[in-house]
Amino acid sequence: MAHLEFEKRLVELEQEIQGLKQTSGASPTNGRLRELESRADVLRQETYQDLDVWQKVQLSRHPDRPYMLDYLEAIFDDFMELHGDRVFSDDPAIVSGFARFEGRSVAVIGHQKGRTTKLKVERNFGMAQPEGYRKACRIMDLANRFGRPVLTFIDTPGAYPGLGAEERGQSEAIGHALMVMAELRVPVIATVIGEGGSGGALALGVANRVLMMQYATYSVITPEGCASILWRDGARAPDAAQQLRLLAEDAIELGIVDEIVSEPVGGAHRHPRAASGQLAAALEKNLSALEQKSADELVRDRYDKFRAMGRFLE
Repeated sequence: MAHLEFEKRLVELEQEIQGLKQTSGASPTNGRLRELESRADVLRQETYQDLDVWQKVQLSRHPDRPYMLDYLEAIFDDFMELHGDRVFSDDPAIVSGFARFEGRSVAVIGHQKGRTTKLKVERNFGMAQPEGYRKACRIMDLANRFGRPVLTFIDTPGAYPGLGAEERGQSEAIGHALMVMAELRVPVIATVIGEGGSGGALALGVANRVLMMQYATYSVITPEGCASILWRDGARAPDAAQQLRLLAEDAIELGIVDEIVSEPVGGAHRHPRAASGQLAAALEKNLSALEQKSADELVRDRYDKFRAMGRFLE
């Protein structure tokens, strides 16, 4: 398992425990093993109970954190991926298609990052091009036509800002995605599973219910980008993270998201199966509630939700 700097002592201790378990004769009754496991339990609680904002941002980007395809495999059945926007090309940074969830046929759309260097480049680090958002809209349109709920999974530092993406209408593609999601006459649930950055995240986030994993982040800009603009110094990203209020507890307080999905101690990457179970339960609960609403009620619910966001002082 990869580890962050503040996790180093814990990971080293866990590796020692694992090595001892693999040693011939090391059983659960081994005194040394019991002592190390006890120390690990204490250290695990100490490591994760008082994380600062920047450490939580790092957890949201952890290289072993479950990605959209990991949750797709754990939670859904019979996934059939659909490719291409029918305009330009296919964008691997967004995965989309139809699957079965708890006996229902649903549309599933989400950002996908890569784990190896080759896959990171292929998936463009989860930063979608215009064709990715147009592909997402195509799948949403199909779901709307056939009455299938739409479940989206957000995990991107932002939409790709490259020259080619701008030439092909990146801002228009994002704006169109916002409009399409606003008008869908089926239940829509969006979940921020890692990074939720800028318009690239919001393009999949106009939903009746917005969920957010405990250690995910949701912000108008990355801390590095914000620091570069405000102080012309990307190294001040931890300071920017403090100001952006990008954590799950901030988003719930500000009314940006509806529910925080708990993660195992230390984050979803430490126990992906448990994290998947928590997310599946949250999706089932919210989808069951939304299915009781009519198409008109779903559209109005979404409209009222986003109109109510924001605070101001006169």
